[in-house]
Amino acid sequence: MKAVRFSRFGGPEVLEIVDLPDPRPGPGQVRIAVRAAGVNASDWKKRQGLMDQELPQTMGYEAAGIVDELGEGVTDVAVGDRVFGFSADGTAQAELAVLAYCAPVPPSLDFPAAAALPAAVETATRALDQLGVGEGAAPGGTLLVNGASGSVGSAAVQLAVARGARVIGTAGPANHAYLRSLGAEPVAYGEGLVERVRALAPDGVDLALDVAGSGVLPELAELAGGPGHVVTLADFAGAREHGVRFSSGDAGRALHALGGIGELIESGRFALPAVRTFPLTEVAEAHRAGEAGPGRGKLVLVVGAPADGAGDAPASG
Repeated sequence: MKAVRFSRFGGPEVLEIVDLPDPRPGPGQVRIAVRAAGVNASDWKKRQGLMDQELPQTMGYEAAGIVDELGEGVTDVAVGDRVFGFSADGTAQAELAVLAYCAPVPPSLDFPAAAALPAAVETATRALDQLGVGEGAAPGGTLLVNGASGSVGSAAVQLAVARGARVIGTAGPANHAYLRSLGAEPVAYGEGLVERVRALAPDGVDLALDVAGSGVLPELAELAGGPGHVVTLADFAGAREHGVRFSSGDAGRALHALGGIGELIESGRFALPAVRTFPLTEVAEAHRAGEAGPGRGKLVLVVGAPADGAGDAPASG
């Protein structure tokens, strides 16, 4: 099969399309013919040598496609099903991928849209679960999301709203209308953040989620009544310094989120950000686009045919 790989660290130019042996699913796993695979910031961090140090490395942790082989013990998925989920070995950007966990592609979505879901939805759900949004002592409380307009931030906003929370989200002015469309009350980030949030919530907020990692953990803790009410997804050093919980998948992933997102999408309670697609062979260009700066859109590689799933109707029965 064709797959993305790099054999040395560096810029996007080190990425190659190589031939690798076809993978086989293990017990509880499925193999898919990949139709689309997500691209994330962790991909270029890996490529730059900022994460795993082994070489060579393959790429990609989220994909959508058509099941073509079942591992031992798999009974809830059939060959021909349209599914999306997480790669078992970080080789989702390829013609074939083994998924360790998957869920049905929501009927209204094409494959690129489905491939944009796993990382953002799981990450946002995990953080909301760790904060207890919509649960325990503060159901329907007020959540502040710092960095609310990106793929993870916008997922967190919508999932929190679905749980009954009031959401205040920070973003640049150009994204304020977008946040309102998701159900959040927008405020500008930067100096004076505390005062702007208190103008909307004079007594502060119940909980705060830092997606942006922009050095505002002390302000978030002040607004939320202490560091114990704050979770960050992006500021590991700041979390240690200020006693804030840093959320990572090492403590367990919120895989249940993939099975539940379809209902929210089909009922109109979860809208996806725009998806920008690139052919698998143009993975280097996708990296350049991602590194050029943050945007609302999700970068997705399309593989095989057809990328929009027009010829791949959901399997019946």
